[in-house]
Amino acid sequence: MPRIRPYRPSDRAAMYEICLKTADAGKDATGIFSDDELWGDLFAVPYVERHPDLAWVVESDDERVIGYIVATDDTDAFQTWFRDEWWPALAAKYPRAAEPSTREEKMIEYGYRQAPGTNANAAEYPAHLHIDLLPETQGQGLGRRLIETLFAELTRRGVPALHLGMDPANTGAAAFYERLGMTPLPAEPGGQVYGVRFAQ
Repeated sequence: MPRIRPYRPSDRAAMYEICLKTADAGKDATGIFSDDELWGDLFAVPYVERHPDLAWVVESDDERVIGYIVATDDTDAFQTWFRDEWWPALAAKYPRAAEPSTREEKMIEYGYRQAPGTNANAAEYPAHLHIDLLPETQGQGLGRRLIETLFAELTRRGVPALHLGMDPANTGAAAFYERLGMTPLPAEPGGQVYGVRFAQ
């Protein structure tokens, strides 16, 4: 039976792999970009570097990591750290395009645009998360358990609310979030955002 446990530094490679295998609206994104690590460098690994205390993984019976949840309890503070400490070290790996036009260039530009105050939902919903589960993990209630584990810790810390962004094409994820009581929030064109408030 798969189990949920706190993130360990030895899980880092698995974070890249799971993020990649689920990044294309829940499907495998291998080969979409020239560097497969871009997905993880944006949406998984910076979170475990900044907030290893807000990261949990799903471990299979044979001790493989097959899912995870990562989060920050303060989006603006996270974006400041991302801009000042995380992304500069990757600038040579991901050069900025003068006029981003391809999907990859726009994703890289997303990294360069991270800054406090740029997320319209961060003031009222300061926490945010990313959750990814390999297909073998899904349908067993593990996603719900990961979410509940994170929400319990955020509530313990007195965080008032959380938001998350997702690809609108991932209709299964949208249905999952709505079943958990999340409601739609304002989003940029082409995006989809959900939010939830915690009882204090």
